[in-house]
Amino acid sequence: MTRPLVSIIIPVYNGEQYLAEAIDSVLAQTYRSIEIIVVDDGSTDKSTNIAKSFKEVRYYHQTNQGVSVARNVGLASARGEFIAFLDADDIWTPNKLFIQVNYLLKHTHVCYTITNQRFIIEPGTSVPDFFNKELLKKDHPGFVPSSLIARKVVFEQIGGFDKTYVNFGEDIEWFTRAKDAGMPMVIHKETLLHRRMHKSNISMHRRMNYPQLLRTLKKTINRQTNQHSVKEAQHNNGK
Repeated sequence: MTRPLVSIIIPVYNGEQYLAEAIDSVLAQTYRSIEIIVVDDGSTDKSTNIAKSFKEVRYYHQTNQGVSVARNVGLASARGEFIAFLDADDIWTPNKLFIQVNYLLKHTHVCYTITNQRFIIEPGTSVPDFFNKELLKKDHPGFVPSSLIARKVVFEQIGGFDKTYVNFGEDIEWFTRAKDAGMPMVIHKETLLHRRMHKSNISMHRRMNYPQLLRTLKKTINRQTNQHSVKEAQHNNGK
């Protein structure tokens, strides 16, 4: 039986330390109908050479424009029925695609799924005081692109990642947009994503993140207010 193609998009910026391991975790998947798209966001290290060393990788290079643009470039070239993302410093378990794709094939009304994630703290990394330490003690749902598999039609309907979010907050903005659009989703209880914490993580820098989070919150409130107004007007016109 022909299995649907899954397009796996890996954005990378100066990720030479972890990129090969990320790609290896894709190649180790038990689900084999895949294409791997690496979008290099203007790296100045050896990321280019590492990506090109894998014959299975389709490689794209762009000037440094941020992770949102990089993911959207990958989306534009994706041929698969399903879309998955993997950050260059994260790792999938071998059964990730198999579990999520099979679920989506059996439950055609579900638009996307995410999985539980487990944090991996790299040696020498200090966890910031503001970080919720409880998240390090147990696995929990990962509302991040590396956990996501979605039908391609979802992106055709609600769009890709907001390019005005350069390095943080674009994932939160996308998930809130999908939720407000009423896209049915499921959280798998299995832990299928290992997410690295290291010194270069943008999410480790609190002050950089606050403005983006506040902007996302404002956009969400405005969108929900507009949706409510439209529904109220439709209800009144129907009387």
